[in-house]
Amino acid sequence: EVQKHSVHTLVFRSLKRTHDMFVADNAKPIPLDEESHKVKMAVKLRTEYGSVLHMPTLKENMREKGGPNTGDPYGHKQYSGNQGQELEYMVTGTHPYPSGPGVALTADTKVQRMPSESAAQSLAVALPASQSRLDANRTAAGVGDIYRHAGISERSQPPGMSVAMVEGGGNKNSALVPKKAPTMPKPQWHPPWKLYRVISGHLGWVRCIAVEPGNQWFVTGSADRTIKIWDLASGKLKLSLTGHISTVRGVIVSARSPYLFSCGEDKQVKCWDLEYNKVIRHYHGHLSAVYGLDLHPTIDVLVTCSRDSTARIWDVRTKASVHTLSGHTNAVATVKCQAAEPQIITGSHDTTIRLWDLVAGKTRVTLTNHKKSVRAVVLHPRHYTFASGSPDNIKQWKFPDGNFIQNLSGHNSIINTLAVNSDGVLVSGADNGTMHLWDWRTGYNFQRVHAAVQPGSLDSESGIFACVFDQSESRLLTAEADKTIKVYKEDDTATEETHPVSWKPEIIKRKRF
Repeated sequence: EVQKHSVHTLVFRSLKRTHDMFVADNAKPIPLDEESHKVKMAVKLRTEYGSVLHMPTLKENMREKGGPNTGDPYGHKQYSGNQGQELEYMVTGTHPYPSGPGVALTADTKVQRMPSESAAQSLAVALPASQSRLDANRTAAGVGDIYRHAGISERSQPPGMSVAMVEGGGNKNSALVPKKAPTMPKPQWHPPWKLYRVISGHLGWVRCIAVEPGNQWFVTGSADRTIKIWDLASGKLKLSLTGHISTVRGVIVSARSPYLFSCGEDKQVKCWDLEYNKVIRHYHGHLSAVYGLDLHPTIDVLVTCSRDSTARIWDVRTKASVHTLSGHTNAVATVKCQAAEPQIITGSHDTTIRLWDLVAGKTRVTLTNHKKSVRAVVLHPRHYTFASGSPDNIKQWKFPDGNFIQNLSGHNSIINTLAVNSDGVLVSGADNGTMHLWDWRTGYNFQRVHAAVQPGSLDSESGIFACVFDQSESRLLTAEADKTIKVYKEDDTATEETHPVSWKPEIIKRKRF
């Protein structure tokens, strides 16, 4: 009868048999194949010593070794620069000269001093460049051109530096020239922003904010379940809308119709007619709290994102759910739309950003660089780029494929919101009430703001949930945890002399992850 063994025992025995089979050969060197060794050494010589193979060789040394071929055990031909001709520079000694003034030059009186080895080398270096060396330098210049045309000259050495080394005589190998470390270019000067108005009226955290396209008023949504409309110029309350039964998490005003859209933690997405100040449509489908929404700029489409890990695309008029964008594995915190591809961008608590194909309703690209939740995404109004905010970093990306541009490090908090204007001022608002202002192009943090909480609020109630520039981009509005809306404007009195950029051209540590 065959004894039954466990799978573990059988696997172990099989491993042991295999080990015993090969143990005799363990650590034995592999026999050297002469042909492949020759090829390997030939490649190594060319790659590592190619730039000096044309250097002068003393004829005496070659004679001692028995001719030109015996000196090279791997049967190399002469380096291409010397093929078919005598070696270019043979330093064998000085010309004969008389031993003193008035002495005739004869075989007995002539003096011919052989140069030392170091003198021969220095003379060889001082000689004009050979054809092969010029060819090598031309190649190096070509590589410099490639890098220059790749658009990285802004962050690397001045364009002429490496080429100047090559063209200035060709005696030095350009690969040996130390490259200058990339430095941050000088940021554009932006005037500092100052707080000039605090608007109170909500009875709970102000969670979202939007400015209407005509720049006359703005709208806020709050944890007190109301939506309030305020006059932008005076800051006075114009209207309160009630209807949500939980915190209002997103508001947006349509530029194509007199509609206001809102969403909240009650899973509801509502369309308000601002001529009647009433809800005219509901969009049903999300299975959990709806965290954000955005309108497509050119077609009547609404996109919402939710804690149910999906984003949904709605037809504004028919209320039909066109697509459910599924793929995220945790709550989707933010969604943005644009007319160009990719038309939809989402950021999620699963740490990823997804760029979506609106027509197919599928993911085009998934960006996995962030290590923590992505709560904020903002699109640049002019450039084909966007930024994402997470507690680990703010990252900038290039459309359409989401190519990484740079990190903006230093805002070490949970970043709830991002806003950017046409001047290249990026604003990040955080859960601890701090607001950082950055130069978009260079990533330089030119201002940090931490406004005092409203009197009567706890210091812990210091948090920025949303921020937005008005349509003129001269005002910045923030929605905060102390139940207020704060309005900032640029300091008109500031100049570059009174508020200089405290910028040092420090070496950039560019990290991808």
